[in-house]
Amino acid sequence: MVDGMRVSLGGQLEVRRLGFGAMRITGPGIWGEPADRDEAIRTLRRAVELGVDFIDTADSYGPFVSEDLIAEALYPYPGNLVIATKGGLTRSGPGQWAPVGRPEYLRQCVEMSLRRLRVDRIDLYQFHRPDQRVPIVEGLGALRELQEAGKIRLIGLSNFTAEQLAEARTVVDPVSVQNRYNIVDRVQEPVLDSCERDGIVFIPWAPIASGQLARAGGPLDTLAAAHGATVSQLCIAWLLHRSPAMLAIPGTSKVAHLEQNVAAAELSIPAETWAKLEADARAHLAMAT
Repeated sequence: MVDGMRVSLGGQLEVRRLGFGAMRITGPGIWGEPADRDEAIRTLRRAVELGVDFIDTADSYGPFVSEDLIAEALYPYPGNLVIATKGGLTRSGPGQWAPVGRPEYLRQCVEMSLRRLRVDRIDLYQFHRPDQRVPIVEGLGALRELQEAGKIRLIGLSNFTAEQLAEARTVVDPVSVQNRYNIVDRVQEPVLDSCERDGIVFIPWAPIASGQLARAGGPLDTLAAAHGATVSQLCIAWLLHRSPAMLAIPGTSKVAHLEQNVAAAELSIPAETWAKLEADARAHLAMAT
């Protein structure tokens, strides 16, 4: 990974801008155990060997499976490893997600994540998604109390709009926002703009583009081939190029795929090539609206 490609979480924790997302180390539909548990364990350990120092998970991944696997694979943790988790979503089956933002539920989520991850304090705890039935400030108030009690070091947000981010900042000092974002999915661009302006880290989920721009023979495929890369690698490299606030967390349950993802940080793309790709992407977005 390229030296110097680092970002600071709240001025307290510095990590490389290419981390690992641990959602995919679970079963289909992000439900249950992975098909190959040993390979999932190897993938987590290989990530650390490759210099990854930021791992993102959530209690709802599995549910609970991802956190358990991280602890099994990596505990006791290297001193420089930052583990971020999330709470506030419940699961009733594969592919099913329901937000619960009640303060008492979030407190329970934090306590159980502490136990599963085998830590006394969570480095970065993220409110997974606002619950329309509960004021945002109530759930965040509970997280702030847990932070003051020393059980959470830093607080982050996930799936928050720019308006919700502004509301959240009346209660807590969020150091990160994790939203869906990639080269062809930029609905959350106003949130990225706010993060860049205010020194908040932006963590994109679903980082790999799909559709016409990524089709065989399309702009992404052609550019990737010209640089001996895959479309996935190019999408990751674009995120790192797009903003210094970006902390990419591509995920996988396979060692070989992980190694490909990490290698994306080494891609060297000329500025004029990025400009051409950006023009193609903007044209694609304009046609889609």
